[in-house]
Amino acid sequence: MNTSIFSPLNMGPLDLPHRIAMAPMTRSRSTQPGNVPNAMMATYYAQRASAAMIVTEATQVSPQGQGYSFTPGIHSDAQVAGWRLVTNAVHESGGRIFAQLWHVGRMSHQSFHADGQTVAPSALAPDASVWVVDAVTGQGAMTPCPIPRALETDEIADVIDQFRKAAANAKAAGFDGVEIHGANGYLIDEFLRRTSNQRTDRYGGSQENRIRFALEVAQAVAEEIGADRTGIRFSPFITQRNMNDDEAPETILRLAGELDRIGLAYIHLAEADWDDAPQTPQTFRQALRKAFSGKIIVAGKYNKARAEKIVADGYADIVAFGRPFIANPDLPHRYREDLALAEFDGTKLFGGSEDGYSSYPALTEFA
Repeated sequence: MNTSIFSPLNMGPLDLPHRIAMAPMTRSRSTQPGNVPNAMMATYYAQRASAAMIVTEATQVSPQGQGYSFTPGIHSDAQVAGWRLVTNAVHESGGRIFAQLWHVGRMSHQSFHADGQTVAPSALAPDASVWVVDAVTGQGAMTPCPIPRALETDEIADVIDQFRKAAANAKAAGFDGVEIHGANGYLIDEFLRRTSNQRTDRYGGSQENRIRFALEVAQAVAEEIGADRTGIRFSPFITQRNMNDDEAPETILRLAGELDRIGLAYIHLAEADWDDAPQTPQTFRQALRKAFSGKIIVAGKYNKARAEKIVADGYADIVAFGRPFIANPDLPHRYREDLALAEFDGTKLFGGSEDGYSSYPALTEFA
């Protein structure tokens, strides 16, 4: 029988009922001050607990790791308690949930940092903007990122420890696992690429050196929560945010082979979701399967038909959906029964109330 997105799957200690996952999506609804997860977030995630697995919105591992307003953290006692509300709600609804651990690196703004400095592998600006809420007006706007400060070599161990502590906190908060955010031009991705990493120490230069930071983070996280409960996300073919390095796919394949030795549960490919974005070639998918024996998740403008094909072809084990899960909390049911999908309201993605967040009904609620 051909493998389908509705086929069950075992992933380490988890038995997944099907292969339709909820992708990580920044929604900026945490309680202020303190970037604390809250009951509104618990409702939102519990509504979507029929996903094979949920990967939470990106969650900063430390104050240094924040890059957008109102995004949650997982480094304070209050944040851990807030996330426990979320995981309890998801588990009570029969779901499984992973925390995405995030350090934005240079994709940040000086207003988030006590010393007014963002950090990165090298002092190179990303030519990009982040969403910042003005403290006086309360209005959010995309705001250009400044030139970051290059991390000193002896600071890097502390950043790795931020990920380690975040993994321990995720375990304490009741998460089923964690996903390390190594994609989309954030800190781990910045270390991987020659366009953002021009260091001359053991974390820069050769591929071996540029993958070192990601490997050390993965090892630290796996030691805390278990390799079989740890995944990592990559975006090999993105070019935006001054990340255009034609060696990136080769570098990530080399890293994947090293991560396989650690025994990570999965690699999650963030495939670009805009219309003229670069495509992920079949040769890369084949090489990734050869390098990495764990599960592979893909995300990026997939619909049911594309998801069925990539799973049937053997290039992915799980397909993660973003925007469709926003407007369709019962997305697996709708796909299984070939039911119509609701459209999401893009004006209510970041910040705000339940409206445009937990207000989308399941089809049973319509009935």
